[in-house]
Amino acid sequence: MSAGAIVLIVIAAIVVIALIALVSQRQRVKRIEQRRVQRNELRDEARIRGARAERERATAEEQAAAARRQAAEAEERTVRARQEQAVAEEHETRAREIDPDRDDRASDQESETERAESA
Repeated sequence: MSAGAIVLIVIAAIVVIALIALVSQRQRVKRIEQRRVQRNELRDEARIRGARAERERATAEEQAAAARRQAAEAEERTVRARQEQAVAEEHETRAREIDPDRDDRASDQESETERAESA
């Protein structure tokens, strides 16, 4: 083989190696860009899901607060109802005590009945 043929073979080998390196680098850049796109899509999805989760958490907290508020209102109404019932019973007792038409024997029986109910 002549020196010119060896030089051509070496140059051809260098060109082939350079082409392989260039194609390999382009493929690597393309893979990196695809991974970046995939990363961005995953981050966007994570942000969307995070926002949804935060919205659901806020809704749940609002509902829990409303339930606590309703329970407190119900407890307050229960206390008021007990107080009103006690006042009504006091008025009824006082009305019986001052009733000019009541029979003393009937009132004695009512007093015994009330004592029995209280015990």
